[in-house]
Amino acid sequence: MMGKLFSALAGMASGLVSGLLFKQVWKLTAGESDAPAAADLDRRWREVMIAAAVQGAIFGLVKAATQRAAARSAHPRRPHPGAA
Repeated sequence: MMGKLFSALAGMASGLVSGLLFKQVWKLTAGESDAPAAADLDRRWREVMIAAAVQGAIFGLVKAATQRAAARSAHPRRPHPGAA
């Protein structure tokens, strides 16, 4: 029960963190405060697709880091296979 609750909270936190991180990255790289929305027809396809790809990469990175940290905290440290 606690594991599922922690997992849900970690998932929500990772979504929030990745959204905030993406906004900062977009602001620094594109010089704009908001990324283009997919439905914004005043924006070019290329700009929308680049924003979506960057957002997806950041989300995937944050999600993997969150899941890895949760897995490490749930299990005791084990030596790496092949380590002497």
